[in-house]
Amino acid sequence: MSSFVLSFRSAPDVMASQGEIDAWGAWFQGLGGTVTDPGGRIADVTLLGADAGANALSGYAVIDAKDAAEALEIAKGCPGLAYNGSVEVGQLIVM
Repeated sequence: MSSFVLSFRSAPDVMASQGEIDAWGAWFQGLGGTVTDPGGRIADVTLLGADAGANALSGYAVIDAKDAAEALEIAKGCPGLAYNGSVEVGQLIVM
């Protein structure tokens, strides 16, 4: 197993609806033990060197997966994708 960081991104200063919050809760609950660090939501993001319309970091989590392909499959279920958000998947390298 390897660890992967899921970086969630959305438009700056967008407030989540109750439906979106419920979807996130259900998704995380469904991931069960795959989540090794539930991370959290991130607010008050300042973008440097980026287009003002770009998606900003809005949260993160760390999951375990057997490989990058499995991590990507897990990320495809991210509720933020249905709300014009995006998710970045990267393998965590421990030094």
